[in-house]
Amino acid sequence: MANALKMADVQTILTLHDGGWSARRIARELQMDRETVRRHIRLRPGADSKPAIAPTGSATVELVVPARDGLVPIAGGVVAAAGEDAVPSPTGPGRRSACAPWQAVILEKLKAGLETQRIYQDLTADHDYRGTYYSVRRLVARLCQGVPLPVRRMQCAPGVEGQVDFGRGAWLVDSQGRRRGTWVFRIVLSHSRKGYSEAVLRQTTDDFLRCIENAFAAFRGVPQTLVIDNLRAAVSQADWFDPDLCPKVRCFAEHYHVAILPTKPYTPRHKGKIENGIKYVKNNALKGRTFATLVQQNEHLRQWEQTVSDTRIHGTTRQQVAAVFAAVEKPALQPLPEGRFDLFQEALRQVHRDGHVQVKEAYYSVGPEFLGQNVWVHLDIRR
Repeated sequence: MANALKMADVQTILTLHDGGWSARRIARELQMDRETVRRHIRLRPGADSKPAIAPTGSATVELVVPARDGLVPIAGGVVAAAGEDAVPSPTGPGRRSACAPWQAVILEKLKAGLETQRIYQDLTADHDYRGTYYSVRRLVARLCQGVPLPVRRMQCAPGVEGQVDFGRGAWLVDSQGRRRGTWVFRIVLSHSRKGYSEAVLRQTTDDFLRCIENAFAAFRGVPQTLVIDNLRAAVSQADWFDPDLCPKVRCFAEHYHVAILPTKPYTPRHKGKIENGIKYVKNNALKGRTFATLVQQNEHLRQWEQTVSDTRIHGTTRQQVAAVFAAVEKPALQPLPEGRFDLFQEALRQVHRDGHVQVKEAYYSVGPEFLGQNVWVHLDIRR
């Protein structure tokens, strides 16, 4: 099966490259082959990548390496610095592994943070290994059984990354005592820890994008990348290796020239800064409070950001958040575009046998190659 990248991945590659990222850095961040990244940079969108050497989606083990605040695993695993004696023996009942002669090489590559598929490729190309990928995968799994994962932290350069998530907001209680729940959106810039919070009633795609847009306006700039959770408002298909962004989110990313990077499912440690940031705003700003309206809650959050969150000495950086943002991170942010993003409506529709799709009691024709298929319909609400 061809290892073809989705348009969202191609757009992310080109956005990061336009932002000055090297092919090596993009490949490391997106966990892609470097030659694949370089080919798409050379050819621009629309090129197919070469067939994969080993099947994709294969099981891998994890290594915690310095990346974002909190723990960030990279597929491929790592062994403890204590040496090979600390690693479980790969030999056991049954026949000897076909890649056992290359155990020392595999251990070194695991220590370097390489994933299992990359190790297999290197063994085949550089060490005359003629066994199967699955033999390498089984040996890697044995080597990494029971090995404690090291805990490290990595800081991000100014203007490079923002992390985004939702959490439970404060209750809205009206004059008759009726309660309504809210959600609190929060974004944290990874270098300075500058944050922006906003309460919303729902987690729709429009609400999600408007909150991000309001945050950019408050920052007066745009980071190069946004790390988001696999929320339905942004990710139409969550996947460990190949998540698929909603069409509207891709258009938003292109408008603001920002690369949106969903985390792997069920791995909140990939965005440790915002996980801690959500707990901070819930426990410090909102816990034990109720508000009559959403406007009152957002006004409270705005004042709390300015008087409490921005003025604190951050426990990791040991510096004042507002001072670091003003002096270092704000000048490194990308400038805002001339206008805001025009939200549009979108929906999934099936092409009828007569070659038409129905949108708001109207019918539109499409090409015959789409008969019987599901297509995304883009409705511009400005017209």
